[in-house]
Amino acid sequence: MPTHEVFNQVPPITPFDFSQNPALLEGLHREGAGWAEAEVRDLGALAGSAQVQEWGRLANEYPPVLRTHDRYGHRVDEVEFHPYWHSLMDVAVRHGLHGSPWTDERAGAHAARAAKFYTWGVADAGHMCPISMTYAAVPALRHNPELAARYEPLLASRTYDFGLREPSAKAGLIAGMSMTEKQGGSDVRANTTTATPQSDGTYRIVGHKWFTSAPMSDMFLTLAQAPGGLSCFLLPRVLPDGTRNPLRLQRLKDKLGNKSNASSEIEYDNAVGRLVGDEGAGVKTIIEMVNMTRLDCVIGSATGMRTGVVFAAHHARHREAFGAKLIDQPAMRNVLADLVIESDAATTVMMRLAGATDRAADDPAEAALRRIALAVTKYWVCKRAPAHAAEALECFGGNGYVEESGMPRLYREAPLMSIWEGSGNVAALDALRAMGRQPETVEAYFNEVSLARGANHHLDDAIDRIGKELTDLTEIEYRARRVVELMALVLQGAQLVRHGHVAVADAFCASRFGGDWGIAFGTLPLGVDTEAIVARALLPS
Repeated sequence: MPTHEVFNQVPPITPFDFSQNPALLEGLHREGAGWAEAEVRDLGALAGSAQVQEWGRLANEYPPVLRTHDRYGHRVDEVEFHPYWHSLMDVAVRHGLHGSPWTDERAGAHAARAAKFYTWGVADAGHMCPISMTYAAVPALRHNPELAARYEPLLASRTYDFGLREPSAKAGLIAGMSMTEKQGGSDVRANTTTATPQSDGTYRIVGHKWFTSAPMSDMFLTLAQAPGGLSCFLLPRVLPDGTRNPLRLQRLKDKLGNKSNASSEIEYDNAVGRLVGDEGAGVKTIIEMVNMTRLDCVIGSATGMRTGVVFAAHHARHREAFGAKLIDQPAMRNVLADLVIESDAATTVMMRLAGATDRAADDPAEAALRRIALAVTKYWVCKRAPAHAAEALECFGGNGYVEESGMPRLYREAPLMSIWEGSGNVAALDALRAMGRQPETVEAYFNEVSLARGANHHLDDAIDRIGKELTDLTEIEYRARRVVELMALVLQGAQLVRHGHVAVADAFCASRFGGDWGIAFGTLPLGVDTEAIVARALLPS
C-alpha cells in the first residue's frame, strides 16, 4: 500500500560478535586464560551469526515434545527436540563448554570455559542447562573413583552423541541431575525416594522427582533415602545389558521460559542406581555439582545482562524520537549507562569467580573466597537479571514487547537463574551458613575487597558498613538479604575499582554506595561519564 512506507526502523543486529566485550576479554587475560581468546572470539562471531540466532529462535518456537509410548503401545519415554537444538548442543560440546577443564591442564581452564560459556549463551539459554550439568557432574562423580574412571573421559569428550545406548558404548555423554521432589523443593532432606541395596552392589530406586531437566541425558545424579540416610546415586538411562532403566517420564513442565529445554517429572520404577560417595552423604556429595552449576547461574545471568544492553544500545543507536537519536538523549543515556554498569559488574565478578575455581584446588585462600563469593554473587547477580532484562526491553518501547524483537524471550529467561540451584532466600542463608561454619571465608572475603581500599571513598565506607553488619548478629537471618546484597555489591565494586573501566567503576561506587541513586535503572547521579560507559555496549556497525 502507498501508505505503508517503512522508515525509522532499526536494522537487524545480526551478524554481530558477542565476544566484543572489554570486561570479558580483560577478565580472560587477568585470570590466566588469555590463550583461549581466539576460540572465544570465534564463538562470539558464530553465536551472533544470523544462522545461529535463527537456530535459537526456532528451538524455542518449537519446544520439545514428550513421547511416552510408540505407535504400538510400547513405553519409550523419549523427548523429541527441534533439529536445531542438536545443532546448538553439537557446537557447545565441540568447544568443550561441557567438560574441557577436566581434561585441559593449562592454567585458567575454568576461566576459559566460563568465557566460552558466556559467549555462546547468547545463541540460546535452554541448551546450556544440560551443558552446565555435564560440566558439574564430574567433581561429584569423583566421589566414586570407579565410576569416575569409567565415565569422566566420555563426559569430557568433544563428540556430541545423541541417542539411546549404554553409556560405555557411546562416544560422548551428557549428564543431568534430579534432586527436588514435590513435597520438598530446595529442602532435599525431605525427599521420600528410596534406595534399596542389592546383592550385586547396585541399588533399586523408587520414587518421584518433581524437576528433572534435560531428561534425554545419558545419566543422572539423583538423591534417595538409603538405609544409611540421604545418598547420591548415578542412574544411566540404558543399563549395561542394553535394556532401558525404568525412568518413566510422566510429563514435561510448561515453563515461563527456557522453552527449548525439556524439564520433566520422572518416576523411578525400581530403577537401577550406583552409589556415589558414602551412604548418608548425599548432600555433601552432590553439593560439588551444585557449586559448579551455581557458577553457571552467575555466568548465565551475566550473559543475559550483556545481551540485553547490547540489543538495547543497538536499538537506541538507530531509532529516532522527538528529533534526535534515542542514544543521544540524556534520559536514555542514563538508562543505558546504568545497564552497562550492571552488566560490566556482573561480568567482571563472574570472571573472578571462574579464576578462583581454577585456583581453589591448590590455594586454601582462593577456595575460601570462592565459597563465600559464589554464594553472595549467586544471590545478587541472579536477582538483578530480571530487572535488567525488563529495563532493556523497555528501551525498545512497544517494539520490545513483541516476540520478533527477541526481548520477551530474554525477559522470560531471566528469573530462572535466580531460582535454579537455590532461590533468593536459600542463596542468602547459604552465605550466612558459610561464614558461620567456615570463618576463614570471612577473612578471605575481606582480604579480597580490601585490596581496593583507598581508591574510592564510597567503596571504603561500604566495606566498613559490612564489618558492622557482620558484628551485629541480631535477627541475622531476618537481615540475610540486606547483608548479602551489600557484600555482593562491595565485591563487585572492588573488582571494578581494581580492574574495570574508570568511568564504570566511579559510577558504580557513586550510585550503589554514595546514596544518590534511585530504585529504577537510569537514576545515576550527575557527573557520570555516560558517553564513555554507553560506548562499551556499542558493537562495531
